[in-house]
Amino acid sequence: MIYLQLFWEFFKVGLFTVGGGMAAVPLLLAMAGSTGWFTEDFVVQMIAISESTPGPIGINMATYAGYTVGGIPGGIIASIATAIPGIIIVVLVSRALEKFSESVLVKDAFWGLRPAVTALIAYAAFTIINKTMIYFTKIGTVPFLEFFSWQKVLFFAVMLFGIMKFKKHPVLYIAIAAVVGIVFKF
Repeated sequence: MIYLQLFWEFFKVGLFTVGGGMAAVPLLLAMAGSTGWFTEDFVVQMIAISESTPGPIGINMATYAGYTVGGIPGGIIASIATAIPGIIIVVLVSRALEKFSESVLVKDAFWGLRPAVTALIAYAAFTIINKTMIYFTKIGTVPFLEFFSWQKVLFFAVMLFGIMKFKKHPVLYIAIAAVVGIVFKF
């Protein structure tokens, strides 16, 4: 029964994730709450691992979560379930776009989808920042300076600067981050 439930939950993730893997984060957070399979903190760890491994982040997250819940078969089922809607939709949309690419209705739909997808990605970023560096949920309950993990905020700023300035391969930054995390244990 768990495999059928895994398939259904990750099929929905694949069906409603528009805009890339990070847009799946709100759905995964909702799944964490509704199924109890994992916590919000686990979703943040899942993102870090999925970003650090080769392949699309959405499939990586599905594989990781499915494996955690149902072992190797669970990982396979969650991955396949996440991919199936995208495959079907891409085939259908590509055929329709050929036919309706100049349609005002299609152009208007994309005009509305872009900010919605951006909002989903921004929500994912906000959730990750809240879980890792700035604790917005503590506002009003602790002194201002305790809202932040200053070491992580500073490291984030240094990494962001390095990424923007030097534009090296992402694997370099992931390796640097892993070493810094091991050495400084934050």
